[in-house]
Amino acid sequence: MSPILIKECRMVNDGRILDGDLLIRNGRIDRIDPEIPATDRYRLLKADGRTLMPGMIDDQVHFREPGATHKGDIRSESMAAVAGGITSYMDMPNTHPQTVTLQALEDKYRLAAARSAANYGFYLGATNDNLDQIRQLRPGQACGIKVFMGASTGNMLVDRPETLEAIFRDAPLLIATHCEDTPTILANEAHYRAEYGADVPMELHPLIRSAEACFLSSSLAVDLARRFDARLHVLHLTTAREMSLFSAGPLDRKRITAEACVHHLYFDDRDYEFKGSFVKCNPAIKSTADRDAIRQALVDDRIDVIGTDHAPHTLDEKLKSYFDAPAGLPLVQWAMPMVVELYHDGLISLERLVEKTSHGPARLFGVAERGYLREGYWADLVLLDLNSPTRVEREAVRYKCGWSPLEGQRLRSRVVATLVNGEVAYYEGRVNTAVLGQRLRFSY
Repeated sequence: MSPILIKECRMVNDGRILDGDLLIRNGRIDRIDPEIPATDRYRLLKADGRTLMPGMIDDQVHFREPGATHKGDIRSESMAAVAGGITSYMDMPNTHPQTVTLQALEDKYRLAAARSAANYGFYLGATNDNLDQIRQLRPGQACGIKVFMGASTGNMLVDRPETLEAIFRDAPLLIATHCEDTPTILANEAHYRAEYGADVPMELHPLIRSAEACFLSSSLAVDLARRFDARLHVLHLTTAREMSLFSAGPLDRKRITAEACVHHLYFDDRDYEFKGSFVKCNPAIKSTADRDAIRQALVDDRIDVIGTDHAPHTLDEKLKSYFDAPAGLPLVQWAMPMVVELYHDGLISLERLVEKTSHGPARLFGVAERGYLREGYWADLVLLDLNSPTRVEREAVRYKCGWSPLEGQRLRSRVVATLVNGEVAYYEGRVNTAVLGQRLRFSY
């Protein structure tokens, strides 16, 4: 690869904003300076004062491969991800077959090696009967252990108290949890079935997958982590009440951390009226007050990272009635512009956003040599134009499922370019299909 010189960019990194140039050589950041002279030896990428950040490290996606590739696959969804400024992702285990053995985990890595446009890591899934596989897991083999403490897509509910205790006691890696209390949800479903039959309105989803269901489960996870001194990361928090479970302050001082997702920061329960099942996800998008509490938790560092929980389903599946329409939204393609909306609204600084999308995930998961604009680190970068409004239209959707919950929405920023391992993976609306990501290395 010829060296790439990014000229006249506004770099956001390590809590600072600096104007200057960045040189990439052999896939890594070679030099950062106020000015680096251009020569014929360098490929030139003129930033013209636009904003350069480390690429987003998305700690939660469902790319559907293996087993549900009619919805999405590693190739299609990772190409959409780089269009959205995501340079690395961590994929969930509720595939077919489920990623619940070390063999299935390595099989998935082999799949991605030839197909992924972004860098990749995978979770080992927990079940009620795979403790032996969890105990054999070694640092570096996975980004973490995923525990569904509430039933969601994929039927991987772990609900035996003795199994949960053993996982939290013996897990050799970070435990990432989906927290919703299934008995509470089932009781709520029965209540609304009795009132509406099968035709339950979509706007009741946040009352069925309720705030109480979330708090009961997330508080249990936090209690287990404290009892066994486990490293816990609670995913996709959705309620104001749950914020009381997490400590404010620097991520590096915590054993218990929290994630918010782009859609829970962007949408609220008013959107069910017009978008219906297109904003149905688990845990549910809840009230404006809940959304605003999560936003505030980003500012006071109770929420440590931002992910997407990208989870595509086909249009036909999503057009079904309440109980038949699956939960999950495709989100990676406009991930960074969605997050930057918080900056445009004056809610959070660019420096803090980079902490939540790049620096924080890199440190939390021990991602080696990524997540920062630092000399010697891999050149995983996103160049954003903060003053270029974009209206999301279906014709622009790259997901295999072919739709987006953002259709018709206006975003105030756009991704100009995404670089993965020093190669231009996306530029001005085009994905470079020759670029492949690498397996993430975890330096625990």
